[in-house]
Amino acid sequence: MANIDRADWHYGGNFPAGLPPENGGTHIGMYLAWIVHRNLGSKELTQHAGDTYGWVLNREVTGRDLLFTKLDEKFFDELLSPEGQAFTHSYYESNGYANDYDRVLCGDLPSLYHVENTWKNFDKLAPVLDERLAAWRALQERPIDPL
Repeated sequence: MANIDRADWHYGGNFPAGLPPENGGTHIGMYLAWIVHRNLGSKELTQHAGDTYGWVLNREVTGRDLLFTKLDEKFFDELLSPEGQAFTHSYYESNGYANDYDRVLCGDLPSLYHVENTWKNFDKLAPVLDERLAAWRALQERPIDPL
């Protein structure tokens, strides 16, 4: 089981004073919520999440709530379907996600940790993730040109 991201990696070190540690997982939670809403999770995710999976789908709780209450603050590869793993490796782990998150949600905020954990912010970010996934899928389907 390989970690992709962990909240505790973020709320140590240079984490802004005065913010709750949960803010170190907001960006991870938004991505997890998007994974849930786009059916890119694995059976392991639904098993770990239990009822919380449906609550995220119904927007009763956020992806960050899922991360902190059911996943021990850890986002790992076994939570993703094979396609979800491949896309996440290409996009999230290459800092593409962090760059888009910053561009779409951070604005004049002092740091990415100041982004509010809201469905309104998720709704701003999700279309960008959808575009990235569509572009990635198009590249996967493109035949390789012979030399």
